Amino acid sequence: MTDTVWAPDGSNLVVHADNAAFLPTLPDGAFTLIYVDPPFNTGRVQRRQETRMVRNSDGEGDRFGFKGRSYDTIKGALHSYDDAFSDYWSFLEPRLLEAWRLLSDDGTLYLHLDYREVHYAKVMLDAIFGRECFLNEIIWAYDYGARARNRWPTKHDNILVYVKNPAKYHFDNDEVDREPYMAPGLVTEAKRKKGKLPTDVWWHTIVSPTGKEKTGYPTQKPEGLVRRIVSASSRPGDWCLDFFAGSGTLGAVAGKLGRRFVCVDQNAPAIEIMRTRLDGKAEFAELLPVEQVPAD
Repeated sequence: MTDTVWAPDGSNLVVHADNAAFLPTLPDGAFTLIYVDPPFNTGRVQRRQETRMVRNSDGEGDRFGFKGRSYDTIKGALHSYDDAFSDYWSFLEPRLLEAWRLLSDDGTLYLHLDYREVHYAKVMLDAIFGRECFLNEIIWAYDYGARARNRWPTKHDNILVYVKNPAKYHFDNDEVDREPYMAPGLVTEAKRKKGKLPTDVWWHTIVSPTGKEKTGYPTQKPEGLVRRIVSASSRPGDWCLDFFAGSGTLGAVAGKLGRRFVCVDQNAPAIEIMRTRLDGKAEFAELLPVEQVPAD
């Protein structure tokens, strides 16, 4: 195993790499918060398998992590589904296993998907983390884009929230931005001024096509959405990780809130956008061999 370019006492880091190759170089329990927004699946035949990973003390497991630590991948009943992207779950599963390993004991994973795959992801994460570690399904609702005429228009994403240890996870609702009460006349003046804590349904606009936050990255997520996640589930100085970093929203938000961050992406345009967006706020590491760097 190669040495990692990350250090717990080092600088914020943006890594141009295949996350499947980079994540095993990071140490167990290094991150308080992991937010990932992987590519959404859009439908073909695929196979899914319930999976969980446990430490193998004899060093004879089928997966290896930081410092050569050995893990067994425990697979349950195999199921087949008629969907798309035949290897989507073989692509995502090992990365979610790494996310479990990399979370600290008080850490939280936020997995951002949509209606196509979120139900299967829930089953997979139940197997990896344990059903008792499921905390929330957040619905991000927005009102933008085309409207279907032959069905209810789809105007939301799903964010699954899992904790490493349900007895120790960090969650600070005092740090979360508040919302106006829908019926302000029914609450006290003090409550009206403070606002109410958001529920598991978040009404938040997308990134405006003409707004100053826009980077040009096609799947960019709004800072306000990620700010709630970072504020609630990490503390100043904690390390946050996004290994499908895209335009670097997690890094931008974490930096503003005094958290430390690692952003990983193998897409060259994403790295260039992050160079501009996070200029002076992070170091950059190039780990892709030249022949593997995607063309612009």
